[in-house]
Amino acid sequence: MVDWNLIGIIAAFIIYFGIMIYIGFFYMKKNKTVSDFILGGRGLHRWVTALSAEASDMSGWLLLGLPGLAYVSGLSSAGWTAIGLAIGTYLNWKLVAKRLRVYTHKAKDSLTLPEFFVNRFGDKKAYLSALSSVFIIIFFVVYTAAQFVAGGKLFNSIFGVDYTWAMLICAAIVVCYTFTGGFRAVCLTDSIQGMLMIFALVLVPIFALFMLFGSGTEAVAAMNPDMLSLFKDPSTGEFISVFVIVSGLAWAFGYFGQPHILPRFMAIEKPEEIPQARKFAMVWVIISLCAAIFIGLLGQIFFSTPLASPETVFIEMSKATLVSFLAGIVYCGILGAIMSTASSQMLVAASAISQDLYKTFFNKKASQKSLIWISRITVLIVALFAISLSLDMTSSVFGIVSFAWAGFGATFGSVILVGLFWKRMNWQGALAGILAGGVTAFLWYMLLAASTGIYEMIPGVLVSLLAIYVVTKITAPPTKEVADVFDAYVEEIGDVKT
Repeated sequence: MVDWNLIGIIAAFIIYFGIMIYIGFFYMKKNKTVSDFILGGRGLHRWVTALSAEASDMSGWLLLGLPGLAYVSGLSSAGWTAIGLAIGTYLNWKLVAKRLRVYTHKAKDSLTLPEFFVNRFGDKKAYLSALSSVFIIIFFVVYTAAQFVAGGKLFNSIFGVDYTWAMLICAAIVVCYTFTGGFRAVCLTDSIQGMLMIFALVLVPIFALFMLFGSGTEAVAAMNPDMLSLFKDPSTGEFISVFVIVSGLAWAFGYFGQPHILPRFMAIEKPEEIPQARKFAMVWVIISLCAAIFIGLLGQIFFSTPLASPETVFIEMSKATLVSFLAGIVYCGILGAIMSTASSQMLVAASAISQDLYKTFFNKKASQKSLIWISRITVLIVALFAISLSLDMTSSVFGIVSFAWAGFGATFGSVILVGLFWKRMNWQGALAGILAGGVTAFLWYMLLAASTGIYEMIPGVLVSLLAIYVVTKITAPPTKEVADVFDAYVEEIGDVKT
């Protein structure tokens, strides 16, 4: 007997994959320079910028990790994390977006964050480029692995495919359109995926509520009321510690240092378009975060038997409420959340190796064609390392993302933020901030996070800020050339509406 439901789902996936791959090959011929491949020639439309930035930000953890956290821990954990993310999104658009777009152009038209650090602080020997690239590669291999884990869980849950094969299929599709199309392909596919994500997040709980209508009264009455409290732990009924609240809010600072989000600001066509993009992005983020948490809470009522894997709550709810092609579209939305972030991360890692390591240290006269191909080869290498870390199906998507997010926030967030506002900051201070923040976050996660309950972002950022200030103060001020570029950037910022 023909399973029309499965056929409809497969049809949706085939169409979706076809569109993604077509976009990649379409833009392949348009990538004439490494600037095209890495930054899209700084010609990104404001709506594409907004959707792409948020879709690459809100990865598989938005549709798997965050609902799973809400399903298990309620608002006391998921709620504070979401509030921190919403605040961070707004501050990133408000404080960083326009300034980074203008300054990266002024600073010798920097194409990547490591290149911007070198040009912004006048690092003649490019120490900042080398150190930044190393941290980008390390943390992005981990971050990309989280996306592949999420993709494997998705295919395994929907089709019953072996997890390893499911994860490899997901990785292959992402690599294909990133390898071929570069930045513009990634941003356009991100925008499509962003629309699919919000469609899925809104549609599924509506259908679930209709199914519960009239029959879910007893389940609602039996639900632990502490699940809806921002201040109580539902497992114990006691008030949560202040460290849980601060750790959740600390996610906000991570935005300032995410190398897969910040290039969207650098690539927007005109700085004047950023306020409109910010408003659109904030609407998308608030709706998405609220819907994701609501799905996790609703799962407590919707499923009479506790789920074996909490991070599949959205997938299981979709399977129970939707059928055929419509279900396939929703699954594509989940996959879109995974793919949009993985592709962005592999692209940034590729630029770190081709532009910031190979060209800077080994072949300053490398041709545009060779740099593009080195970037593509890097995409494959990063994917292989990420796959090797993704083989364990029991890995927590939220846990992996949490670590990588803190790593980038502590490594680059302080340097970006202080560097955009403090003229006196020099390359020695930036180098100290990157090294101190990254190492502190890593060691805290490995040795102290579990016992203290303090998110590694907090000590990482504090140590980074202290290192920047102390080292900058005890070393020579930046050169006149660096100071003049800062003054020119500040003057232009004054003419651009925020």
